Amino acid sequence: MTRALLLAVLLLPSGAVLAQGLDCDTAQTQSEMNICAAEDYRQADAGLNAVWKRAREAAKALDDAQPEESLKGADKALLAAQRGWIAYRDGQCELAGFEARGGSMEPMLVSGCLAAQTRARTSELRAFIGGPEG
Repeated sequence: MTRALLLAVLLLPSGAVLAQGLDCDTAQTQSEMNICAAEDYRQADAGLNAVWKRAREAAKALDDAQPEESLKGADKALLAAQRGWIAYRDGQCELAGFEARGGSMEPMLVSGCLAAQTRARTSELRAFIGGPEG
């Protein structure tokens, strides 16, 4: 996906759905569906960011609990995993957009992929923290 497309999806105002009086359960036009998919991703990303903070705290606590320096590294591993996941997510979602490359549906496909990937990662981080509730 071009950086411009990703930027456009990410920069939609967080209140775009509400400000436009749009009910995403009844969205019918491609434009409405694109807006709703972007909002869904924004919400998923906000959830990930909240869990991420707790995951970092948990990784640092694991490191602090280790008696020897050579046994530490949970926080470093978590950061490396997250960076790798971001690269994977971006590539996978760019690929998902190729189903409608250049068409009006492409942003919805990309946003939908970003939301799904983000929710899956949030679940993984919750499991790392200590269960589904995180």
